[in-house]
Amino acid sequence: MQSYFQYRRVQHVVDQHIQSAKEKFVKPALESGEHSDEQQSNEKSLLQAPLSCAEILDSGEVESGTPLTFVVTWDGSDDPCNPKNFSVAKKVCTTLIVSLIAFAVGASAATDAAVLPQAAEYFHVSEVTESLATGVYLMGYAFGAVLAAPFSEALGRNVIYGSTVLLFGLFVMAAGLSPNIGAQIVLRFLAGFFGSTPLVCAGGTIADLWNQMEKTWAFPLYSITCFGAPLVSPVMASYVSIGKLHSWRWAEWINAMLAFLALFCVIMFMPETYGPLILKWKAQEIRKVTGDERYKSELELSHRTMGMRMKVALTRPFEMATEPIIVLMALYLTVLYIVLFTFLNGFTFIFDDVYHIGQGLTNVSFITIQIGMLFPSFLIYPVYKITQRDIARVQAEGRQDLDPEVRLWYGMFGGSIAVPVSLFWMAWTDYASVSIWSPLIAGALFGYGVLCIFITVYMYVIDSYEVYAASALTLVTFMRYLVAGGMTIVGIPFYRNMGTHWTLTILACISGLLVPLPFVFYFWGRKIRSYSKHAAVKK
Repeated sequence: MQSYFQYRRVQHVVDQHIQSAKEKFVKPALESGEHSDEQQSNEKSLLQAPLSCAEILDSGEVESGTPLTFVVTWDGSDDPCNPKNFSVAKKVCTTLIVSLIAFAVGASAATDAAVLPQAAEYFHVSEVTESLATGVYLMGYAFGAVLAAPFSEALGRNVIYGSTVLLFGLFVMAAGLSPNIGAQIVLRFLAGFFGSTPLVCAGGTIADLWNQMEKTWAFPLYSITCFGAPLVSPVMASYVSIGKLHSWRWAEWINAMLAFLALFCVIMFMPETYGPLILKWKAQEIRKVTGDERYKSELELSHRTMGMRMKVALTRPFEMATEPIIVLMALYLTVLYIVLFTFLNGFTFIFDDVYHIGQGLTNVSFITIQIGMLFPSFLIYPVYKITQRDIARVQAEGRQDLDPEVRLWYGMFGGSIAVPVSLFWMAWTDYASVSIWSPLIAGALFGYGVLCIFITVYMYVIDSYEVYAASALTLVTFMRYLVAGGMTIVGIPFYRNMGTHWTLTILACISGLLVPLPFVFYFWGRKIRSYSKHAAVKK
């Protein structure tokens, strides 16, 4: 619905542009009384020229009489059709809708873990086997993310959001109706496959809407909701199986309701933000009004078929697997996701087995990590001021764009060290003789560190690779969800055999090795990017 109104606004802007051109060129000619056939031809050319809005292609062939091609772009920096010129309220609303989609998808990753004992008992399988429902869902994320970007580049963001969220909701609902464990695993994989869209497309949507300064606070706004979903969902489902509903299936159906709510918001309120598609609408309207077929958008001039796009989507991310920035950042997020998703089953060993608080309160304990994820919001103002200072510096140097290293401040402001410290803290205070508040507060510190690193990785990769950012993020997403999905399955044996103290200590040691990473890239990132085939080096 919102996209339809947006298309009508594009038509209105083109009509206004044509009217302005008539008043500027045609009206003076009529008033002067000069209106010969030759003058009419000139008037038509003068009327059409301002509508080109861009460079003229094939200019060297003018003498041979070959028609020119006008490449339609934005009418200056204040073009109302450009998503970056939407009102702040509209951009915030769009960002929140994308966050809602990500929340619905992320929530579904964890709700099964909240009802694991009941589902395992219903299907007469072990809890390790039932944990496959979460593991294959994350693996579905990994494979679906590879295909999301090329379709969004060809069809626009909204079509992909709407269609995949619909399919995601249907498969989650079907998983809740599963008659056996095999059906549940297959349906959960398909739900994860179609639910992967926001993991890849959301970064593009935010880049469509916000400039470099605005992303300093807009991306954390998205991240807090997106990353917090797997932590809030166990709280949502904490008493589903042991309360009045008394059925593990309601955990899936709650997620389906969230998905259809997100779908409603996409259809009713979300505008299209993919610039090339909006310019295609604009070019079509100009051709319709003027009858001049020379007006084309870049999307129309691009002869990349869907097959070509798919080939790039399937090959380029893995060609970038030799990029040290991508590999190390992907490794960092992978380690954090291993910890986060093994917590889904591990919290039973950490809290229920030690403090005997029961299944419901154990799931509620995840809220402490979510509370910790709110604290990076206090870093927005200082990071914003630092970014503002760096923009002034690069402009004084005659450059236009920020160095991506400014995006690393969230990780350097205690984010990287918070993760291993919180895990060591939780590991060695997890005793019945120590207050339960100690591991709970450690969980809040973990939430702070995880979100800081998530923001750092995504913003640094996007700014470092620019036009190749979609491929870079695809590889990062593929790696972390594929590995996290596998680790979720082995999480229960890991905690059971190693014990909570040594399991968390091992994870803390691994994450501790990555603590210097944001600092290393801050001081030497520019030099590392200079050796890359794909990374951008600001000049």
